[in-house]
Amino acid sequence: MEPTIYLFFNQNCLEAMTHYAKVLGGEIGDVFRNADAPDAESRMPGGDHLVMNMAMKLGTATVMASDAPGNMYSKPQGFAVTISPPSRAEFDRIFEGLAKDALSVMMPPGETFWAERFAMFTDCFGTPWMLSYAGSKAANQEISR
Repeated sequence: MEPTIYLFFNQNCLEAMTHYAKVLGGEIGDVFRNADAPDAESRMPGGDHLVMNMAMKLGTATVMASDAPGNMYSKPQGFAVTISPPSRAEFDRIFEGLAKDALSVMMPPGETFWAERFAMFTDCFGTPWMLSYAGSKAANQEISR
């Protein structure tokens, strides 16, 4: 069993997910909009352009998303989408792409006791992120089961 990340956006789902796919090398699958619903009862509040559901394949993971219907959007809190790039150069490239015009940067890229490079921020779409590149500190990160 593998968890799936599901993100809600404030009427900019397609823009956000397209940006994530570009920066992270993901592949956008089917996109279902309000306009695709078979009848009015199947639509969520809002315009035809709103995304009801979409998916992005990212490696072996799937990230799903939609626009929050009507005025039901709430600011994400209590989690972060976490990415562990395979190299420091890739970490820096992803940080630059995702943190551009960030709403906030809680921890700018820097070294920690567990990673050569770590950062925490909320991107311009409101999604909280953590990036971590362990590098030579990876040997210290063995998870006990």
